[in-house]
Amino acid sequence: MFRIKRLYIFMLKTFLPLFMMTFFICLFIVMMQFLWKYIDELVGKGLSIDVVAELFFYAALSMVPLALPLAILLASLMTFGNLGEHVELTAMKSSGISLVKVMAPLAVLISGISVGAFFFQNDVLPKSQVQMWTLLFSMRQKSPTLDIPEGAVYSQIPGYNLYVKHKDKETDMLYNMLIYDVSTGYGYPRIVAADSGKLSMTPNKKHLVLNLYHGNWYEDMKSGSSNELGSNFYRRESFQDKEIMIPYNDNFTKIDDESMRSQYIGKNITELRETIDSVQLHVDSVNAIVAREIRSVPVCGAESYKTTMNNGTVVRTLAKVKVDKPVDFDSIMQSLSPGAKYSVIEHAVSSAMNMKQEYEFRGFASSEDMYTIRRHEIELQKKFTLSLACLIFFFIGAPLGAIIRKGGLGTPIVISVLLFIVYYIIDNMGYKLARDGRWPVWEGIWLSSAVLLPLGIFLTHKAVNDSAVFNPDIWMNFIRRITGLHQVRKLEIKEVVINEVDNEVAIGMAENLKALCQEFLTLYPARQSYMNYWQYGFDKTKMENIGQSIDELVDYLSNSRDQLVINKAMDYPVIRHLLTYHPTNYPKVGLAIALLLPIGIVGYLIGQHHQRNLKHDIAYASTVCDQLIAILNGNYTREMEYNPS
Repeated sequence: MFRIKRLYIFMLKTFLPLFMMTFFICLFIVMMQFLWKYIDELVGKGLSIDVVAELFFYAALSMVPLALPLAILLASLMTFGNLGEHVELTAMKSSGISLVKVMAPLAVLISGISVGAFFFQNDVLPKSQVQMWTLLFSMRQKSPTLDIPEGAVYSQIPGYNLYVKHKDKETDMLYNMLIYDVSTGYGYPRIVAADSGKLSMTPNKKHLVLNLYHGNWYEDMKSGSSNELGSNFYRRESFQDKEIMIPYNDNFTKIDDESMRSQYIGKNITELRETIDSVQLHVDSVNAIVAREIRSVPVCGAESYKTTMNNGTVVRTLAKVKVDKPVDFDSIMQSLSPGAKYSVIEHAVSSAMNMKQEYEFRGFASSEDMYTIRRHEIELQKKFTLSLACLIFFFIGAPLGAIIRKGGLGTPIVISVLLFIVYYIIDNMGYKLARDGRWPVWEGIWLSSAVLLPLGIFLTHKAVNDSAVFNPDIWMNFIRRITGLHQVRKLEIKEVVINEVDNEVAIGMAENLKALCQEFLTLYPARQSYMNYWQYGFDKTKMENIGQSIDELVDYLSNSRDQLVINKAMDYPVIRHLLTYHPTNYPKVGLAIALLLPIGIVGYLIGQHHQRNLKHDIAYASTVCDQLIAILNGNYTREMEYNPS
């Protein structure tokens, strides 16, 4: 009988609550971003709660591709960080359970989520995006709610500008009103001034009713030509009570979503491929026609094709023009008069410009089709990128949590946000490069996955092998090896010493080390020449012997019970094995590099700097040997620290 292992159940119970929590948190964050982006188009429109809730529902579905990868990254990082912080991961490994086996149930779960994300992208997301953008465009077209301000011009009524000096909020009466009616154009406005008035809406919410009291109506009734006598007429009307009806639709009307369905956002994989094939076929046919027209343009008056009749059928064949002798264009131009030369050149420039403009116009139409193809190809590729992104972020978050061993909402959130920002920047950059046609679509859309996939493989490999990726000492030593900086030894007196230090043995080791250092310094007393450096460099064997002797002596002295001896052992420099000490083992290869100027000169200058530091370290090691021998013999003084022999 098949039974799920307790380990798998434990991992699923640990991961799923965190995943659900982080998913809704991330979805809430991206929804807030959506709200702040479109808040100006929603406020002041008098939208009902059900319309706004419907918009937010479809917007939440459309934001799932952004929230899902971040939620997987954060949840996996928190899960394995908590296991590492509570020593549960260490207990599993001590029981013989590898990290791969611990990750296995979650990897299967994330694989299932990735498959579901693909079907969500293909089937659910197009419909939700169509509904979201349909609602959003409908809200943009809806008239705003009437809220006449005091002391400011209100221009939200189409064709009218309304100024109110004072407003009674209890009776909704408006005082000292000034109305500019520009519904017939700004050239001939109608101006209405009234002492007071009241604004209301018809029951069907399609007209505004403006009741005005004690005012004047001014109107310019100009007609005909301004030069005609009596063509300017003006109208002035005084009234005690006047009613104006203004067309104003305050109802929310959802536009037809058919136009959105025809866009790339509302299509699945099959529909996207059909559109790409049809548009590409149209582009190919247009390009073929343009190419045929270009080939058929006469060259220097000679037709490129000749037309013949064959059994009533028109046959076009490539015309072959033979020139008996080369044409001297310069002599022909020199034989013409200045006026004829100017006419020929002007005609040639005009013909070239006309042809250029014609084909630029045709190219513009073709570029629109290519843009449509790219947008559909981008949407097609994005159907698959979400699934891969879920897997990549899991194999980044899980091993990273196992390495840093920090749970909770502190460190994991910081790391997750930083990684997701990097992913978002790279993904957005690739999207724009693909959209503008600067890169092939598949390169731009898959750029972020191609960048983060090696990171996931690297972290998984390091976590499985228990590598100390975030150990600062390891990284500092690596940087010192690259840059040539000095390394510092750290020794402490051991509480329990098994092998006591014999002074005679230590003195013998120090004298042997000093002899090796003096031999090396005698062999290389001065700076190496340019060619000698690239062909030979320093003797690698001698450097390795000195470094090994120093390490053996320091390791032997680390068992001493004398703090002064321990301190002096820490003074020994660390001999690094840098490539710049001995560039190559093959003199001919070094000679070839030396001839590559200025690379050879730059490498030589860096190498000389590193070699000078090495000789200084070896000379200092010889001095420390003298001081150590004096300490072991009991005749060491502080003057030797400042005046070494």
